[in-house]
Amino acid sequence: MIAETVCSAVSAAGLGIAAVTAYRKRFLTAARIAAYSLVPIGLVMTGVVEWLADTAFSPVAWAGFGVLGVAWVLFMTTRAVERRRGGTRKERKEARAAAQRDAVAPGASAPSLGTGSRPAAQPSPRPAKASRGGDDDFSDIEAILKKHGI
Repeated sequence: MIAETVCSAVSAAGLGIAAVTAYRKRFLTAARIAAYSLVPIGLVMTGVVEWLADTAFSPVAWAGFGVLGVAWVLFMTTRAVERRRGGTRKERKEARAAAQRDAVAPGASAPSLGTGSRPAAQPSPRPAKASRGGDDDFSDIEAILKKHGI
């Protein structure tokens, strides 16, 4: 009952301020103030204020919010542990095998990513002057693009 009275008073005061603002020929601001001042009375008319007042003073409602909070904390904790751990041992083994299969670029003789089990092939030293002209510069770029599937 008190909440409805307070909301009505706030709406009336807001509409009064909007009228004074409109009298000063600031119509856009007056319309915005009127819109904000109609919100509390609209909430009273729809019953939201009564529901909020009943919820705010109900111990059962607060216990329900506590239960929801505990459920949310448990859910987030299990998600964080699952991400850190990476799932079950079987799932981690399958993911590692899939990563090794996917790490081989098409046409490559060795995985492009990995733990370093194979030694990297050392590129042969190039002569000081390029025999093909400008093609030599683009071969590295083409290799990178092919590696990424572009």
